[in-house]
Amino acid sequence: MVNRFVARSAQRGFTLVELVMVIGLLGVISGMVMVFMKSPIDAYFASARRAGVTDVADTATRRMSRDIRRALPNSVRSPNSQCLEFIPTKTGGRYRVEALIAGDGTNLDFTIADSAFNLLGSNAALPADQRIGVGDLVVVYNLGVPGADAYNQDNTSDVIALGAETSAPVEAPIQFTARKFPLESPARRVHVVPKDEKVVAYVCSGGNLYRTASTALTTTANCPISGAKIAANVDCANTNFTLSDSGNALNRNALVSMRLTLQDSSATETVTLQHEVHVDNTP
Repeated sequence: MVNRFVARSAQRGFTLVELVMVIGLLGVISGMVMVFMKSPIDAYFASARRAGVTDVADTATRRMSRDIRRALPNSVRSPNSQCLEFIPTKTGGRYRVEALIAGDGTNLDFTIADSAFNLLGSNAALPADQRIGVGDLVVVYNLGVPGADAYNQDNTSDVIALGAETSAPVEAPIQFTARKFPLESPARRVHVVPKDEKVVAYVCSGGNLYRTASTALTTTANCPISGAKIAANVDCANTNFTLSDSGNALNRNALVSMRLTLQDSSATETVTLQHEVHVDNTP
C-alpha cells in the first residue's frame, strides 16, 4: 500500500491554478515582446511600400528622360506645369552639300524646292528602330521660331522613297516631298522624326501620368489626356514639369525639371522625385 501511494505521488502533474498562472505569464511576456517588435515590423512594411512607390517613380522619370534626350532641338514645350510636349527623333545625320556630279541631285539645294539628297553614311547599317523609312519626317535646322518651326511644318518634309545606297563613298539617297527648306544648317545636319510618333506628350491628370504619341504636328500644344498610362496614384497637384532657358534661338541649351509625386495604393506612403534633364537645342 505504501509503495503504491508513493508511486502515485511521484506522478502528480500541474494543477489548474498553476496552468492558468503559466498561461497568464506567457501572455504578459508575449505582449511585452510584441511591443518591442511592432515598431521594427511596421518600419519594414513601410519601407517596402516606399521602395515600391520609389521604383515606379524612378521608372517613370527614366522613361521621360530617355524620350526628352532624343527630342528635336527647340521642340520641347510646356504649356502648363502638368504637361510636357516635344517632337521625338529616331536618328539624324549629315546631308551632302556638293553634288557628286553636277546636276545629279545628290546634294540638298536650298535655292529651289528640292526633293532628294544623299545622307552621308549607310542607312541600312543603322539599328532597325533607327533606320529611315517611308513616311518618316526629315527636318532641317529647326530653330523653333516663325519661318523655322517644325510644329508649323516650315522646315519638314515626308520621306517618299529610299534609293539604293552607294558604296564609294557610302551614302543613302533619300527622296521626299518637294520642299524649299528656309535655312541651311551650318553643321549640315538633318534630323528624322518617326512617322508614328511625330509629337509625344506627357500629361498628369486625374491621378495618372499619361504618355501620348500623335502623328499630327500642331502649332499649339494639345496635352491629350489619353494614351499609355505610365504611372498611377500620382499626386498631380504636387507634380510639375518646368522648361527653362528655352525659346531663344541663340540659346543652345535648355533644362527640363521634373517633380513627380506618387502615393501607394493605400495612400499612406508618399514619395517625391526631383529630376533634371539637359536638352541640347543645337539644330
